Amino acid sequence: MAVDHYENFPVASLLLPRRLRRAVADIYRFARSADDIADEGPADAAARLAELAAYRAELHKIGAAGRGRPADLDPRLEPVFGPLAATIARRQLPIAPFYDLLSAFEQDVRVTRYADYEHLLDYCTRSANPVGRLMLHLYGAAHADNLRDADAVCTGLQLTNFWQDVRPDWNKGRVYLPQEDLRRFGVSEDDIARQCADERWRALMAMQAGRARALLHCGIPLARRLPGRIGLELRLVVQGGLRILERIERAGGDVFLNRPQLHARDWAVMLWRALT
Repeated sequence: MAVDHYENFPVASLLLPRRLRRAVADIYRFARSADDIADEGPADAAARLAELAAYRAELHKIGAAGRGRPADLDPRLEPVFGPLAATIARRQLPIAPFYDLLSAFEQDVRVTRYADYEHLLDYCTRSANPVGRLMLHLYGAAHADNLRDADAVCTGLQLTNFWQDVRPDWNKGRVYLPQEDLRRFGVSEDDIARQCADERWRALMAMQAGRARALLHCGIPLARRLPGRIGLELRLVVQGGLRILERIERAGGDVFLNRPQLHARDWAVMLWRALT
């Protein structure tokens, strides 16, 4: 499950093979720090985009160096890009997913509303799916069917996090619920501001939970195909997402006063479901 506040990243999991922990930590450091640039602190949009542009420039250097380590990395960014360059070279990782992640972080600065579900899915292809794709490359399992199912899992988890975090995102000035769906169910942004979890809101959230659940179920075959600890880890991740969706629905969609979180008992249920 998520570590800190970056979703979809199995950092420090006991199930993660020791041989991959360094690589995962290096990728996570890049993603976490870039996401923080987009989300955290008092900087204005221009300053955030400038910092992300600096990240993009370092990726260009890594790409231009081929499988070697760039000699001209920015010293300020060495703690992030030095280890990342080594991991990309050592593990022969594609660089495109890193650009996709940066594109999503830049979009977080520029875009605070999504017209419809298709636009939101497009964002998820860059904000979430690259993580699953990189993990499959690390495991040597980046085949077409696996990539498709990993995309479904990662997008399902990203949507689950959006529905879980409606209130925190509102406080950041963002609404990930598609504007088209708000209009369809007669929900306004004033309703979000007032934390109005009425019948309209419950219907809206039930539909969104259904979408996320369908994606997670679409990706479950991947967890069955992958062997050993990676398969179990993925099954736990999927069960965690499904458990959060259950909690959202049990609360009648009220994620304002009842933000769903996982507790010790949930982990026992998730493990049982993952094993059976």
